[in-house]
Amino acid sequence: MKTNYIRIFDTTLRDGEQAPGFSMNIEEKVRLAVQLEKLGVDVIEAGFPAASPDDFTAVQTIAKTLQKTEVCGLARAMKTDIETTWQAIKDAKKPRIHTFIGTSPLHMEFKLKKTKTQILEMTKNAVTLAKSLCDRVDFSPEDAGRSDKKFLVEVIETAISAGADVINIPDTVGYNQPEEFAGLISYLIKNVKNSNDAIFSTHCHNDLGLATANSLAGVLAGARQIECTINGAGERAGNAALEEVIMNIKTRPDFFQDFEHGINTQELFATSSLLTTLTGQKVQANKSIVGRNAFAHESGIHQHGMLANRETYEIMTPESVGVKETEIVLGKHSGRAALQSHLERLGYSLEKDEINEVFLRFKSLADKKKDITDRDLDVLVSGEKSEKNNVWKLEKYSVSSGTDEMAKAKVFLKNTQTDEVVSCEKTGDGMVDAAYQCIDEILGKHGVLTHFGIDSVTDGIDAQAIVSLRIEMDNGKTFSGKCGDTDIVKAAIEAYIFAVEGVMKD
Repeated sequence: MKTNYIRIFDTTLRDGEQAPGFSMNIEEKVRLAVQLEKLGVDVIEAGFPAASPDDFTAVQTIAKTLQKTEVCGLARAMKTDIETTWQAIKDAKKPRIHTFIGTSPLHMEFKLKKTKTQILEMTKNAVTLAKSLCDRVDFSPEDAGRSDKKFLVEVIETAISAGADVINIPDTVGYNQPEEFAGLISYLIKNVKNSNDAIFSTHCHNDLGLATANSLAGVLAGARQIECTINGAGERAGNAALEEVIMNIKTRPDFFQDFEHGINTQELFATSSLLTTLTGQKVQANKSIVGRNAFAHESGIHQHGMLANRETYEIMTPESVGVKETEIVLGKHSGRAALQSHLERLGYSLEKDEINEVFLRFKSLADKKKDITDRDLDVLVSGEKSEKNNVWKLEKYSVSSGTDEMAKAKVFLKNTQTDEVVSCEKTGDGMVDAAYQCIDEILGKHGVLTHFGIDSVTDGIDAQAIVSLRIEMDNGKTFSGKCGDTDIVKAAIEAYIFAVEGVMKD
């Protein structure tokens, strides 16, 4: 591989998914992994297989699905973790094991309760085992940014001697400054005796807002792989944002020494939008590269400059990251063929009966709002897929509320297997609460509602609302539901039905 090639290691499905609100089911993870492969990332860290049976299955499914991207699983420096990870990734075209252990005084004393000698021995054993199972092995000294440099050298030399192909240097808590992090990478490459036998990588967090800056500083200091996530998703303040590091390199080849990468930047916006759709977590409007305002100009001075020459206020074109300046808007007069064309452009491949179901939803939505956007279509499709295998379906409902009266709800549910319609009427602390009591009466009370959130797909009074919720059981299992509609109450009812169905099927 060329010495100026920067490998992109995407950890959205592992570190990104660990962030509150970013959890995804197996189908959603696979869908994102397929898009990441389309984006052109070199490695996808698909998850932490030893963390749970669901994580194992998700990693295993992704490993069997992808055709060209390396599929990596994370494992602690423990025999059981590494063996479990191998079982999850072994069917991948290009499997990779990523093992790690803490090396900072804080981690060794308080978390691991291990001596330096023990850490060195665990590093050697973990990498040796991983290498005996898998041709490609990454090793990370966790919290490297706060570790003793001389001890880091010992640990890394041990890992490379044991067979590690990539040495990843994590600024685990986003503590380092760019000059400091670059100095650490330079020091390690210079002082690790066998550094030429491995690629050095960066893994930077954004606690001080420096994840992208530190990653790029690391590259300039000799690192040739960047661990990052879509939209900067990740623990606490997040990770280095893939779209930011890539567009820095692409936009400033003069500064970044003509480095090369395999990312198709025109897929950046689509990938960002997909993650937003799957998790319901929006990026801030002024987020660089993929934010709603990234290529918007309201100021009269800016507009004048743009009309004269777009380079006056844009250092990159919207097309370069997959943002279209003009968008074909769907409306109530659009036909099935136009809808299918849009869905295919968005990456959906639906069967004829699925298209028909989405089209019915589309026509209903088009009667309620003027313009149908790509995000609206994402919600329509996800709603159709969510209901496809459900036993219970909302037939109809009515609600009422007022300042001087209790909220009331009457809900009719249809059993799709028997065609039986069951109804219930309740009062409650608000219309949604009353409706949920009706569903509990019909389907039985299941778990505790621990999260309820409402978000809008687009701007305007006619926007679709996405309701996301989570039910937690006594055994710690959680079941989520998500639905979008211009009617918030209807979206809330259908999201709850979907979550309860998950509990009943478990």
